[in-house]
Amino acid sequence: MRRTLALVTLFLITSAQAGGNTESRLFGDAGRSGFESDFEEPGKAWQEIQTQLPPYPKTANLVAFEVSSSTSNRHYLDFPSVSADADGVVRYTVVIRSPAGAETVSYEGMRCENGERKLYAFGRADGKGGGEWSRNRYAKWEAIKARQQTGYHRELFFHYLCTAEGAVNLQEIRRLIKAGGQHDREH
Repeated sequence: MRRTLALVTLFLITSAQAGGNTESRLFGDAGRSGFESDFEEPGKAWQEIQTQLPPYPKTANLVAFEVSSSTSNRHYLDFPSVSADADGVVRYTVVIRSPAGAETVSYEGMRCENGERKLYAFGRADGKGGGEWSRNRYAKWEAIKARQQTGYHRELFFHYLCTAEGAVNLQEIRRLIKAGGQHDREH
C-alpha cells in the first residue's frame, strides 16, 4: 500500500512540475466535460489592450482616499488618469506621500473580474511640478491581497474601482472617487 501511495504521489508531483493538467492526464477528456464544461465561457481568451501612459499627475488633480488608520501615508488618485477600458481593466495613477514628504507615483491597472493588479510605470518628479514615467519592464498581473489591511489596492478594489459583479463603469468609478468611496459594501 505504501509503495502504491508513493507512486501515485510521485506521478502527481511530476505532472505538476511538468505544468500539465493532472486531471486531464488522469481522466482524459472526461475531466473537462459534463458539469464543469457547463460553466466555461465560450470564445477567445482575454487579451489586454496596449497601454498608453497618461500625463504626469498635477497636484490640483489629486483626490485623496483613505486606506487605513494603521498607516500615516497619504494616498491620492490622479482623477484625469482614471479610465475603464474595453478590455475590462481600470487604469489609474496613484500618488503616495509619506509624513516626511517622500512621494511615490505609479501608473497601474486593476482587473475587477479576477482581482488582479498590474504596475505599468513608475513616476519620477522633476522638481518643477512635473515629472516623467519609467515603464516597468517586469510588469505582470498579480493577485490583490484582500487581507492586507494597509494595502491601498484592497481599498481601491472594494470601495472605488470595482463593483460586486466585476463590471466596470467609468461614471460610477468617478462618482465613487469624488464621494470618498463606497464603504457600506460587504467584503
